Amino acid sequence: MATALPVIAITAGEPAGIGPDLLALLAARPALPAGARWVAIADRHLLASRAAQLGVDAQWAGFQPDAPAPVRGLEVLHVPLAAPAEAGVLNAANGRYVLNTLDAAIDGCLAGQFAAMVTAPVHKGVINDAGVAFSGHTEYLAERTHTPRVVMMLTGGGMRVALATTHLPLAQVAPSLTPALLDEVLRIVHADLHDKFGIAQPHILVAGLNPHAGEGGHMGREELDVIIPALDALRAEGLRLSGPLPADTLFNPATLADADAVLAMYHDQGLPVLKYASFGHGINVTLGLPIVRTSVDHGTALSLAGTGQIDPGSLDAAMALAQQLASVRAA
Repeated sequence: MATALPVIAITAGEPAGIGPDLLALLAARPALPAGARWVAIADRHLLASRAAQLGVDAQWAGFQPDAPAPVRGLEVLHVPLAAPAEAGVLNAANGRYVLNTLDAAIDGCLAGQFAAMVTAPVHKGVINDAGVAFSGHTEYLAERTHTPRVVMMLTGGGMRVALATTHLPLAQVAPSLTPALLDEVLRIVHADLHDKFGIAQPHILVAGLNPHAGEGGHMGREELDVIIPALDALRAEGLRLSGPLPADTLFNPATLADADAVLAMYHDQGLPVLKYASFGHGINVTLGLPIVRTSVDHGTALSLAGTGQIDPGSLDAAMALAQQLASVRAA
């Protein structure tokens, strides 16, 4: 590369949603965060159309991997839409376009062209309507990078909360928890806190599954039979783990003060607390990947697309974290 600056890709997400709005607003800023090159992966005509709809003067340059000098402002790697996109109106014809933008970012990261990728929200339903089985960014990234297990972690409000299980019905959570699963997940969280976040000796708080962390087996045996054996085995290897802790008292400032992350057993155990503390400015990070990926913590917001009534705070936070993680890996 011609410059030492890391190049960070930002995918536009669902073309009918607010992803293109966020990028159009980004392109209208007089300056972008210093210390990196920022490359939007999107249809440039879509960005121009959405900028006009928003009434902003968006400026960008075409992406040139070997630019002779540092590029100021947003660059765009053009990926064409399959069909015209209208704000707020889903079109299954563009389902594969969304995957094409993701593939361009993933391939660029794997090849070393991009130091990290940031993703705007996608609409799972319309991608499935396009004939592609798609359960989410996290699973797609794992498949495309041949990663056997990844871990979803959200950051914000001064917290990092990782999930042992993700999008499972509540009735399936307890049967899915095994010592082997927790061993894998905790090793991934520990490794990425060390390698990507630069934390020398990560301290992870682990929530129990049941009320009061099982109350010694009187409110469920998962803590005794599954969680404690997994934690004890990892502690014997030197990992700093506390728990299992009752989830209703875990998320308080005194307990969190000495922690680098929390592992919740299921989606709605940990994320409501974090989102209450950081809604609109949270970040989704995929742990366990061979690449750096961060994302906004909100959906496509179809009803807000093209209105200008959006908060770019989550994108700003995701960009800042992607840049931070890329710099740690490069060090």
